[in-house]
Amino acid sequence: MRWEGYNVVTSNKNREQDGQLEKRKKLICELVADEMYVPMKEKELAAFMQVSREDRETFRAVLQELLAEGKLQLSRQGKYIRPDENQMTGTFIGNAGGFGFVEVEGRREELYIPENQVNGAFHQDTVMVRLLPGQRGKRQEASVVKILERGMKQVVGTYEQSQNFGFVIPDHTKIGVDIFVPKEYSKGAVNGHKVVVELTSYGDDRHKPEGRVIEILGHSNDPGVDIMSIVRGYGLPVEFGDKVMKQAERVPTEVQEADKAGRLDLCDLQMVTIDGEDARDLDDAVSLYQDEEGLYHLGVHIADVSNYVQENSALDWEALERGTSVYLVDRVIPMLPHKLSNGICSLNQGVERLALSCLMTINEKGEVTDYQIAETVIRVDRRMTYTSVKKILEDQDEGEIAEYEALVPMFRLMERLAMILRRKRHQRGSIDFDFAESKILLDDKGHPLEIRPYERNVATRMIEDFMLIANETVAQHFFWQELPFVYRTHEKPEPEKILKLSAFIRNFGYQIKLTGEEIHPKELQKLLDRIADTDEETLISRLTLRSMKQARYTVECTGHFGLACRYYCHFTSPIRRYPDLQIHRIIKEQLRGRLKESRIGHYEEKLPGVARHASQMERRAQEAERETDKLKKAEYMSERIGETYEGVISGITQWGLYVELPNTVEGLVHVAALPGDYFYYDENTYEMVGRDTGKTYRLGEKLRIIVQGVDSLTRTVDFRLA
Repeated sequence: MRWEGYNVVTSNKNREQDGQLEKRKKLICELVADEMYVPMKEKELAAFMQVSREDRETFRAVLQELLAEGKLQLSRQGKYIRPDENQMTGTFIGNAGGFGFVEVEGRREELYIPENQVNGAFHQDTVMVRLLPGQRGKRQEASVVKILERGMKQVVGTYEQSQNFGFVIPDHTKIGVDIFVPKEYSKGAVNGHKVVVELTSYGDDRHKPEGRVIEILGHSNDPGVDIMSIVRGYGLPVEFGDKVMKQAERVPTEVQEADKAGRLDLCDLQMVTIDGEDARDLDDAVSLYQDEEGLYHLGVHIADVSNYVQENSALDWEALERGTSVYLVDRVIPMLPHKLSNGICSLNQGVERLALSCLMTINEKGEVTDYQIAETVIRVDRRMTYTSVKKILEDQDEGEIAEYEALVPMFRLMERLAMILRRKRHQRGSIDFDFAESKILLDDKGHPLEIRPYERNVATRMIEDFMLIANETVAQHFFWQELPFVYRTHEKPEPEKILKLSAFIRNFGYQIKLTGEEIHPKELQKLLDRIADTDEETLISRLTLRSMKQARYTVECTGHFGLACRYYCHFTSPIRRYPDLQIHRIIKEQLRGRLKESRIGHYEEKLPGVARHASQMERRAQEAERETDKLKKAEYMSERIGETYEGVISGITQWGLYVELPNTVEGLVHVAALPGDYFYYDENTYEMVGRDTGKTYRLGEKLRIIVQGVDSLTRTVDFRLA
């Protein structure tokens, strides 16, 4: 094991040096973790690893970072030793009640941090904790012993003015304390202003956190300020920097002849885009025909964004940093500037565009018998909407059929192939949860006018089917090439969650087969089929979903449990997802024969960080999207206090019943408001039970409720039983 010299990392270090730094840190950790390792002081360790004199300062800095991260410890004799097994590093998640939790990478359950063991930690801090003997429920207790890095530098909230000072009430419900703001640092904010406050002190047992106002977003009642507060609170980048915009401006508006050289010309192939009415960034097109032998020739054509976003350019770093486009209720925060996403990278009707195409030959069994992945030039014939295609295929609308007469045979062929592909996925055990998403309609001032479920139809499912088979085909190809790649993985559920689900559904007369403590996705799919259209469908579907893990990006191809497939990736949306853009580069280098040893090494070093960061940015985007939905739903229901609705129990906790209305709005009936008895939550049966009467409330049960109130700060809705 030898230390490899590299340039000293400065405050201006680039991402390549970051990768080198991680590599060296990993090398030291592996050495110290080795059973044969003998604790050494810094000089001894440097000599053992053959660190040159020029690299000694960098080596010392790396050791200090590892100490700060809790991955190394110093003994009293000043020797580097492996960390105490009872100590670990993670992210502190605050709670308004004063206690908190710590998420540790690779650990199934969060650690519970009692209020008297928080020791100054703030929401999102990176902390070192020591395990404590006790447990709270099933969670291991721990104590914060060191704050390694502050996670939140800024907080968004509502400013409240006092005579000689002010304070900010944080929007984030996990921050349970107000931020004290000296008058001279208020920037002129007044009562009700939404502000961004920079933290200058995180407080302690006797003092509140302090900060200074650095931005006034506007009054809380001003149009758009509520959403912008969430945008700022999650640190979502809105504007693109000058360097990024200048690069975007230099991108051509039309395909250049030089870029078409060597590409497969598919301009004469009949193809369409099918998207929502309000879509602007059209990054996927589809084509289909059937040959004389009855084989289907499906083409999934994806915008070649990588042709215009070069690796290590300002555009690329910005896209990597953002990770994904964010779709909020009133706006889209794009990963790439509109000049690209709505222009040269959008597969607009009637113009030439560069694409990466996955051309598949599929038989009547839904098997891909042959395929080609190619750089292509395409021209979309028509820009179709889900609504139009639904009218043609499902509603048999004569006017729509007449308008798109030349395309109708292809649409009917697409419907047939989609059914074949769906049937094949179903046979292997793919799980399809069909929970309705929200469609929130706003007026020009951002006020919610209507909330309704967004229904999937024949056209949306058809495009999903085609994108899924393309993603599988590309992932399988690169897995067998044994090249570095970014996969979309969905791990198997935790055994204890499946055992708990199995025990619960036996109460309803259902069973699932387990192999040891593991389950095949087909068993869950068969369960969902059996409960379809029954009274307990919602109940068991939700519990099944909760038993599963969250999908993420990885460099290991460990399969996708929910789709019941061995190989899966995200290939089809490079305009709005960075992993797709990243693998497009790898695909093109492989097609051009440029994926030599040095480039393979480059990707092996780079991709783990890309996958990890993309997963984090995806979660951030999902949380921000959920918060804006909750905000507008609360605003909508605030004008309907006193009205009566029928809903279903969508969740049960110790503090009450969550009831979901047909328009997807969810509210809480507090346990104290349940009449006729003292109720408690039975976590084994997921029921709310009356102590004396035995009255029970179950998931999926229908209830009539009255809207009681709305809390705009926490974005929650309260119901009471009608």
